[in-house]
Amino acid sequence: MSRNAALSAQKAGHSAVFRNVDRPSVTPKLDRRVRRTRDVLGDALVELMHEKPFEAITVQQVLDRAHVGRSTFYTHFRGKDDLFLSDVEDFFEMMASLLSRSGEDSNRLAPVREMFAHVAEWHSFYNALVASGKIQDVTEIAQGYFARAMEERLAKLPTVRAMTPTGRAARAHALAGALISMLTWWIQRGMPTSAEQMDDLYHQMVWSGVSAPLGKT
Repeated sequence: MSRNAALSAQKAGHSAVFRNVDRPSVTPKLDRRVRRTRDVLGDALVELMHEKPFEAITVQQVLDRAHVGRSTFYTHFRGKDDLFLSDVEDFFEMMASLLSRSGEDSNRLAPVREMFAHVAEWHSFYNALVASGKIQDVTEIAQGYFARAMEERLAKLPTVRAMTPTGRAARAHALAGALISMLTWWIQRGMPTSAEQMDDLYHQMVWSGVSAPLGKT
């Protein structure tokens, strides 16, 4: 593979961090165009984050990389921070709701296997997030979306349906935090086990705690 081809493949992997997640079907042509524009802008920003600190990136550099006009950009976003957080929110909204959208009938609370497999190429991007100071924003957004999805899933599982709404909400928040912490550990340790093993480990931990005597909480 030539150096240019290798760089192109590397950039494609970097920009796909928030891509390739199963999205609900979008039928109107205008919506598809808007989605494509937002994706192209997000990809351009992610590529630039591998090249320089986030603070050094300008909106014009994003526009030049994406080949998108300034007026189009500001139709959708207030600035580069808004673009970045919008991309992150889209990704975690899609990922957190994956089990419910696919109609999976199991006792899994989160698509751990799918998410870990998807972010297996995140190591360099994770470092870019840390360097940019954006990692806390990303993890907080992720925990929020997963907590809401887990709370809804707990409400539908017969074995824990008797939990009070407060009990479900508290457990979902804690379990979402544990999931993000586990993902961070996995990335930082160089992904020492498979995504499937991490899914099994996470849900063993979940049900060993959730299935314990709960009283009426």
